[in-house]
Amino acid sequence: MKGISSMATRQVLADLASAWKEQGGEPVDIESVGGVDAAQRVQTGDEPFDLVFLASNAIDKLEAAGRVLPGSKVDLMLSSTAVAVLAAASQPDIRSEEAVRAAVLAAPSVGFSTGPSGVALQKLFKRWGIAEEIKPRLVQARPGMPVGSMVASGEVALGFQQLSELIHVQGIQIVGALPAAIAIDTVFSAAVVSGAVNVEAAQRLLAFMASPQAAEAKRRQGMEPV
Repeated sequence: MKGISSMATRQVLADLASAWKEQGGEPVDIESVGGVDAAQRVQTGDEPFDLVFLASNAIDKLEAAGRVLPGSKVDLMLSSTAVAVLAAASQPDIRSEEAVRAAVLAAPSVGFSTGPSGVALQKLFKRWGIAEEIKPRLVQARPGMPVGSMVASGEVALGFQQLSELIHVQGIQIVGALPAAIAIDTVFSAAVVSGAVNVEAAQRLLAFMASPQAAEAKRRQGMEPV
Protein backbone atom coordinates (compact mmCIF):
# COMPACT_ATOMS: atom_id res chain seq x y z
CA MET A 1 0.00 0.00 0.00
CA LYS A 2 1.07 3.54 -0.67
CA GLY A 3 0.07 6.62 1.32
CA ILE A 4 0.82 10.32 1.48
CA SER A 5 0.74 12.63 4.50
CA SER A 6 1.69 16.06 5.73
CA MET A 7 4.97 16.47 7.61
CA ALA A 8 3.20 16.90 10.95
CA THR A 9 2.38 13.20 11.17
CA ARG A 10 5.52 11.81 9.53
CA GLN A 11 7.11 10.22 12.59
CA VAL A 12 3.97 8.89 14.25
CA LEU A 13 2.79 7.31 10.99
CA ALA A 14 6.20 5.69 10.53
CA ASP A 15 5.93 4.22 14.03
CA LEU A 16 2.38 3.00 13.44
CA ALA A 17 3.20 1.53 10.04
CA SER A 18 6.09 -0.36 11.61
CA ALA A 19 3.89 -1.67 14.43
CA TRP A 20 1.26 -2.71 11.88
CA LYS A 21 3.82 -4.68 9.86
CA GLU A 22 5.23 -6.34 13.00
CA GLN A 23 1.81 -7.78 13.81
CA GLY A 24 1.48 -9.25 10.34
CA GLY A 25 -0.10 -6.39 8.46
CA GLU A 26 0.65 -5.50 4.87
CA PRO A 27 3.68 -3.26 4.20
CA VAL A 28 2.77 0.40 3.73
CA ASP A 29 4.95 3.17 2.32
CA ILE A 30 3.87 6.65 3.45
CA GLU A 31 5.45 9.67 1.79
CA SER A 32 5.45 12.83 3.92
CA VAL A 33 5.46 16.25 2.25
CA GLY A 34 3.95 19.67 2.87
CA GLY A 35 0.23 19.37 3.58
CA VAL A 36 -0.83 21.64 0.71
CA ASP A 37 1.32 19.63 -1.70
CA ALA A 38 -0.08 16.33 -0.40
CA ALA A 39 -3.68 17.48 -0.87
CA GLN A 40 -2.96 18.73 -4.40
CA ARG A 41 -1.32 15.46 -5.42
CA VAL A 42 -4.31 13.45 -4.25
CA GLN A 43 -6.64 15.95 -5.88
CA THR A 44 -5.02 15.56 -9.31
CA GLY A 45 -5.38 11.78 -9.15
CA ASP A 46 -2.22 11.21 -11.19
CA GLU A 47 -0.51 8.98 -8.59
CA PRO A 48 -1.63 5.58 -7.27
CA PHE A 49 -2.14 6.41 -3.58
CA ASP A 50 -4.19 4.07 -1.42
CA LEU A 51 -4.33 6.28 1.67
CA VAL A 52 -4.10 9.97 2.53
CA PHE A 53 -3.36 11.43 5.97
CA LEU A 54 -4.11 15.14 6.46
CA ALA A 55 -5.88 17.63 8.70
CA SER A 56 -9.55 16.69 9.08
CA ASN A 57 -10.90 19.60 7.03
CA ALA A 58 -8.48 18.81 4.17
CA ILE A 59 -9.79 15.24 4.07
CA ASP A 60 -13.36 16.61 3.98
CA LYS A 61 -12.49 18.72 0.93
CA LEU A 62 -11.01 15.71 -0.86
CA GLU A 63 -14.13 13.68 -0.07
CA ALA A 64 -16.36 16.46 -1.41
CA ALA A 65 -14.30 16.42 -4.61
CA GLY A 66 -14.71 12.65 -4.93
CA ARG A 67 -11.02 11.95 -4.40
CA VAL A 68 -11.48 9.71 -1.34
CA LEU A 69 -14.04 6.97 -0.77
CA PRO A 70 -17.21 8.29 0.92
CA GLY A 71 -17.40 7.23 4.55
CA SER A 72 -13.79 6.04 4.72
CA LYS A 73 -12.53 8.99 6.80
CA VAL A 74 -11.14 8.06 10.22
CA ASP A 75 -10.03 10.60 12.83
CA LEU A 76 -6.69 9.52 14.27
CA MET A 77 -5.06 12.09 16.56
CA LEU A 78 -5.03 15.64 17.86
CA SER A 79 -1.99 17.87 17.68
CA SER A 80 -1.56 21.08 19.67
CA THR A 81 0.46 24.10 18.58
CA ALA A 82 3.44 25.01 20.75
CA VAL A 83 5.99 27.81 20.99
CA ALA A 84 9.75 27.35 20.65
CA VAL A 85 12.85 29.52 21.04
CA LEU A 86 16.57 28.93 20.66
CA ALA A 87 18.01 26.60 23.31
CA ALA A 88 20.10 29.36 24.88
CA ALA A 89 17.40 32.06 24.75
CA SER A 90 15.26 33.32 27.60
CA GLN A 91 11.78 31.85 27.63
CA PRO A 92 8.96 34.32 26.98
CA ASP A 93 5.83 34.28 29.11
CA ILE A 94 3.05 32.49 27.20
CA ARG A 95 0.72 31.76 30.12
CA SER A 96 -2.10 33.96 28.79
CA GLU A 97 -3.37 35.36 25.51
CA GLU A 98 -2.08 38.80 26.46
CA ALA A 99 1.35 37.38 27.26
CA VAL A 100 1.60 35.59 23.90
CA ARG A 101 0.59 38.77 22.08
CA ALA A 102 3.28 40.70 23.94
CA ALA A 103 5.87 38.02 23.11
CA VAL A 104 5.01 38.21 19.42
CA LEU A 105 5.27 42.00 19.43
CA ALA A 106 8.64 41.83 21.21
CA ALA A 107 10.18 39.16 18.97
CA PRO A 108 12.58 40.34 16.24
CA SER A 109 11.28 37.55 13.98
CA VAL A 110 8.40 35.08 14.14
CA GLY A 111 8.24 31.75 12.29
CA PHE A 112 5.11 29.82 11.35
CA SER A 113 4.18 26.95 9.06
CA THR A 114 2.28 26.56 5.81
CA GLY A 115 -0.03 24.07 7.52
CA PRO A 116 -3.21 24.44 9.58
CA SER A 117 -1.41 25.96 12.58
CA GLY A 118 0.12 28.65 10.39
CA VAL A 119 -3.21 29.55 8.84
CA ALA A 120 -4.85 29.81 12.27
CA LEU A 121 -1.94 31.86 13.61
CA GLN A 122 -2.26 34.44 10.86
CA LYS A 123 -5.97 34.78 11.63
CA LEU A 124 -5.06 35.31 15.28
CA PHE A 125 -2.62 38.09 14.40
CA LYS A 126 -5.37 39.79 12.38
CA ARG A 127 -7.82 39.48 15.25
CA TRP A 128 -5.26 41.06 17.55
CA GLY A 129 -4.87 43.93 15.10
CA ILE A 130 -1.10 43.47 14.74
CA ALA A 131 -0.84 41.68 11.39
CA GLU A 132 0.41 44.70 9.43
CA GLU A 133 2.74 45.84 12.21
CA ILE A 134 4.58 42.53 12.43
CA LYS A 135 4.37 41.59 8.72
CA PRO A 136 8.04 42.51 8.01
CA ARG A 137 9.13 40.19 10.83
CA LEU A 138 7.02 37.17 9.86
CA VAL A 139 8.79 34.22 8.23
CA GLN A 140 6.72 31.41 6.76
CA ALA A 141 8.52 28.10 6.57
CA ARG A 142 8.95 26.59 3.14
CA PRO A 143 6.71 23.54 2.53
CA GLY A 144 8.18 20.55 4.33
CA MET A 145 10.58 22.73 6.37
CA PRO A 146 10.06 22.46 10.17
CA VAL A 147 9.71 25.81 11.91
CA GLY A 148 11.93 24.36 14.64
CA SER A 149 14.82 24.16 12.17
CA MET A 150 14.49 27.89 11.49
CA VAL A 151 14.55 28.54 15.23
CA ALA A 152 17.61 26.33 15.69
CA SER A 153 19.50 28.10 12.90
CA GLY A 154 18.66 31.55 14.27
CA GLU A 155 16.56 32.46 11.24
CA VAL A 156 13.64 33.20 13.55
CA ALA A 157 13.58 34.05 17.24
CA LEU A 158 10.09 32.80 18.06
CA GLY A 159 8.56 29.78 16.37
CA PHE A 160 5.02 28.43 16.32
CA GLN A 161 4.27 24.91 15.11
CA GLN A 162 2.58 21.72 16.15
CA LEU A 163 4.32 20.08 19.08
CA SER A 164 4.82 16.86 17.13
CA GLU A 165 7.06 18.74 14.69
CA LEU A 166 9.09 20.48 17.39
CA ILE A 167 9.91 17.75 19.90
CA HIS A 168 12.68 16.11 17.88
CA VAL A 169 14.46 19.29 16.74
CA GLN A 170 17.90 19.81 18.28
CA GLY A 171 19.05 23.24 19.42
CA ILE A 172 15.69 24.60 20.54
CA GLN A 173 13.64 24.67 23.72
CA ILE A 174 9.89 24.25 23.71
CA VAL A 175 8.33 26.94 25.87
CA GLY A 176 4.98 25.17 25.94
CA ALA A 177 1.62 24.86 24.23
CA LEU A 178 -0.51 27.90 23.54
CA PRO A 179 -2.87 28.78 26.42
CA ALA A 180 -6.43 27.47 26.25
CA ALA A 181 -7.93 30.82 25.17
CA ILE A 182 -6.00 30.76 21.89
CA ALA A 183 -5.20 27.06 21.54
CA ILE A 184 -4.64 25.95 17.96
CA ASP A 185 -5.44 22.27 17.85
CA THR A 186 -5.57 20.18 14.69
CA VAL A 187 -7.29 16.83 14.29
CA PHE A 188 -5.47 14.65 11.79
CA SER A 189 -7.54 12.14 9.88
CA ALA A 190 -7.07 9.59 7.14
CA ALA A 191 -9.13 8.18 4.31
CA VAL A 192 -8.94 5.64 1.53
CA VAL A 193 -8.17 7.27 -1.80
CA SER A 194 -10.59 6.68 -4.67
CA GLY A 195 -9.16 4.02 -6.94
CA ALA A 196 -7.16 2.31 -4.19
CA VAL A 197 -6.06 -1.18 -5.23
CA ASN A 198 -6.73 -2.89 -1.90
CA VAL A 199 -9.52 -1.05 -0.13
CA GLU A 200 -10.07 -3.77 2.50
CA ALA A 201 -6.42 -3.77 3.59
CA ALA A 202 -6.38 0.03 3.74
CA GLN A 203 -9.47 0.04 5.94
CA ARG A 204 -7.94 -2.53 8.28
CA LEU A 205 -4.81 -0.41 8.61
CA LEU A 206 -6.85 2.68 9.47
CA ALA A 207 -8.84 0.70 12.04
CA PHE A 208 -5.56 -0.32 13.67
CA MET A 209 -4.27 3.26 13.66
CA ALA A 210 -7.46 4.45 15.35
CA SER A 211 -7.46 1.67 17.97
CA PRO A 212 -6.37 1.95 21.62
CA GLN A 213 -3.35 -0.14 20.63
CA ALA A 214 -1.98 2.89 18.75
CA ALA A 215 -2.45 5.42 21.56
CA GLU A 216 1.00 5.19 23.12
CA ALA A 217 2.78 5.78 19.81
CA LYS A 218 0.73 8.94 19.30
CA ARG A 219 1.52 10.29 22.76
CA ARG A 220 5.21 9.50 22.27
CA GLN A 221 5.19 11.85 19.29
CA GLY A 222 3.45 14.71 21.09
CA MET A 223 -0.11 13.94 20.00
CA GLU A 224 -3.27 12.73 21.66
CA PRO A 225 -5.61 9.97 20.45
CA VAL A 226 -9.11 11.07 19.38
